[in-house]
Amino acid sequence: MDQNAEEAGIIATLIERFDKQRLPRALSIKERVDKGERLSEYDIAFLEEVFADANEMRRYVERHPEYHDLAAKAAALYKSIMDKALENEKKEKGDQ
Repeated sequence: MDQNAEEAGIIATLIERFDKQRLPRALSIKERVDKGERLSEYDIAFLEEVFADANEMRRYVERHPEYHDLAAKAAALYKSIMDKALENEKKEKGDQ
C-alpha cells in the first residue's frame, strides 16, 4: 500500500471515530457542563485521551488543509467544554 492510500485510510478512520464516538460523547459532556455539572473522572479521562490523540492527528491536518475547518471546530468544542467545566469547578469551590 502506498503512503497516500495508507494516510487516506488513517484519516477516514479518524473521521469515523470522531463522528461516531468522540463527537456524541463531547456533545453529551457539553450539555451537562452547560447545566452546571462538574466533569466526572470518566469525562476527564475521555478528554485526556482526546487531547493526546489530537497531538498525533495534527500532522495529518497540517498536510490536508481540507480538514482545517473540522479540526478547528472540534478544538473549539473541546475548549468550550473545558472553559465551562473550569467555571463550574470554581463555582463549586466558592460555594463551600
